[in-house]
Amino acid sequence: MVTASHLKSRSLQATEQPGFFDEYGNWVVLKDPWTAAFLAWLIPGLGHWYQARRAKAILFFVCIMGLFVYGCYLGSRKDLGYARVVYASFRQGDMRLYYLCQIGVGLPAMPALVQSARVRQGKTPLWNHFMAPPRLGTDDGNPPTLSRLCYELHSYFDLGSLYTAIAGLLNLLVVFDAFSGPIFPEPSGGSGEKAKRQEESADTTKGQSAAR
Repeated sequence: MVTASHLKSRSLQATEQPGFFDEYGNWVVLKDPWTAAFLAWLIPGLGHWYQARRAKAILFFVCIMGLFVYGCYLGSRKDLGYARVVYASFRQGDMRLYYLCQIGVGLPAMPALVQSARVRQGKTPLWNHFMAPPRLGTDDGNPPTLSRLCYELHSYFDLGSLYTAIAGLLNLLVVFDAFSGPIFPEPSGGSGEKAKRQEESADTTKGQSAAR
């Protein structure tokens, strides 16, 4: 049973901090939406953890990071390097547009930027070519070229690229949820019923004005 004092305390909460009432009547504080959005992009689920929405934080982290890590696993082999499906390259002949989606997962995809910078400077990639861009060319030397990666990893290269890209795109939805809060369904009747009630209210108002 909801008492008057409980309603008063809830209304005070609503005026003090931005947030919303969930479907159970609990006040959820969104805190600073920009900070929450940045944290949600940096690590999937971190923005929701910052907002004390712990169940969603764990769910998003496990699902998105699980998908991303599995995609990296598909694109890994000891002799070729690890997570070879995630790399940043915008060179002629190797425009890696997948990375524009993969970076949506935030910090886990950022080693690719470090490796890309080292390759541009003529330095050897770190960590056994982890997330390093492949060497340009068509020969079978080392480090491996893109054509060799595709040949050696078969369809796993495409699947790993797809899974990691989907993980990044899904995290953009998580960022939006952290920034704006959840979207609740409309009351029973939907938008059509709502519009009908608005029209009836407008007609009633016009009738009262005419009677005066």
